[in-house]
Amino acid sequence: MSEAVRLIVGLGNPGAEYEGTRHNAGAELVSELAAAGGESLREEKRFRGLTGRVSLAGADVRLLIPTTFMNRSGESVVPCLAFYRIPPAAMLVVHDELDLSPGVARLKRGGGHGGNNGLRDIIRALGGNQDFGRLRLGVGHPGDKARVAAYLLSRAPQSERELLADAMADAMPILPLLVAGEWERAMTELHTGRRAADKGN
Repeated sequence: MSEAVRLIVGLGNPGAEYEGTRHNAGAELVSELAAAGGESLREEKRFRGLTGRVSLAGADVRLLIPTTFMNRSGESVVPCLAFYRIPPAAMLVVHDELDLSPGVARLKRGGGHGGNNGLRDIIRALGGNQDFGRLRLGVGHPGDKARVAAYLLSRAPQSERELLADAMADAMPILPLLVAGEWERAMTELHTGRRAADKGN
């Protein structure tokens, strides 16, 4: 058993011009999670984000989508953790992942930021603490480092959007396991489930 998840953060950029972009995959999943729980996220100025809570595995779980830009995500996440007295180890950050193909979702605990500016700023704001969970939603790589920024901030074609929807559908059922602290089981189900096997991952 690992630390039970008490806060789920979805990373993205604010504003209509960024809706549906690859970089907003994390925020999309948290929005869907709120909707599935019948929750309307509301702006909370002290956290610089949209917040709400849902019940998973019989426990109240806080949701947060920072309304800062991605590279200032720590300015939203750290005040939220402090207010609710949630340790970083009880946080799950959902984000887009260049190193995974579209349609693939993976769990990870700890480690570096992997070039993701949202993770980089959260780790900075936590004083270097990297001990929190991540749910990585694959968006693929454009193949050229110089094209990464434009690629992440653009909207994917419909075929790719459908793959992202598949990844989110794969991830949703394992979230209650994380809230129950069952990390190993959640990883096994997500990484070796039927869809993962179908994709050859």
